[in-house]
Amino acid sequence: MHLNGKIALITGASRGLGREMAIGFAEAGIEGLTITAAPASDERYADIRAELYETKLKVEAIGSKALCVLADVKSEEDCAKAVTETMKNYGALHILVNNAGKAGRYVHQGDGSLQIWDVNPGSFREVIDTNLLGPYLMAHAAGKHLFAGGWGRIINISKRTDSMHRRAITPYGPSKAALDAATVAWAEWLNGSGITVNTLSPGGAVDTKFGTGAIEGKGLNPEIIRKPAVWLASSQSDNITGCRYVAERWDETLPVDEAAEKCREPVIFPVPKRKTPLKIAWQPTEK
Repeated sequence: MHLNGKIALITGASRGLGREMAIGFAEAGIEGLTITAAPASDERYADIRAELYETKLKVEAIGSKALCVLADVKSEEDCAKAVTETMKNYGALHILVNNAGKAGRYVHQGDGSLQIWDVNPGSFREVIDTNLLGPYLMAHAAGKHLFAGGWGRIINISKRTDSMHRRAITPYGPSKAALDAATVAWAEWLNGSGITVNTLSPGGAVDTKFGTGAIEGKGLNPEIIRKPAVWLASSQSDNITGCRYVAERWDETLPVDEAAEKCREPVIFPVPKRKTPLKIAWQPTEK
């Protein structure tokens, strides 16, 4: 798998899964990366800027170019700025990874006893805006550049399906379910354009700063996201769109296409009764 000559933009890349994907892309030979992030309400700009710079150094040490942009995906202006800076620096954009996310802890602050009427609507809205509106605003800003090249990738980072409805992580889970639906809708919207849209989930809680920190040292290794993300971003996935992949299922002993297929699972929605160009999205993975 290689990404030679490609340019990617990864949101939420100051640490965690975003940083791991940036490293994975660099290891796959990507020409240039734009990495973005913004501080949450309990974080400082200086800290996020420093973390972004750490990611940049790791990418450059491997041999790829890296550009840091402080950008909040909830802001249409910031999303446009990230894409504009990418085009100014590299002259092209081929791959968009919508990784930036906000966890449910910003709504319930770890207090599982809160009722619906106790939750701050503003905090609820922030999670939805980050996890659903943000990917749209990024796709809106980047889409015409992907289309102009006749080839592009949009990868939406989601979560495991069996906990999307849990009370404890609302509205994070529902926002990711909505993003899964958006993946299928955008894939159909862009079908035939050369731009594919797919969902990638790590497959469970990951050992990063994301969330409450309750699983620190007990979660999945964030490095598991690297190879599935590279495969989805590469030309090896040219015929794949509207699909859902689970990173923890990647099997290093298999040829890459077989390993990718092992990661694929049917999307979480019923098979549509109308005709759809995305039949593969509902096809079960071969066992």
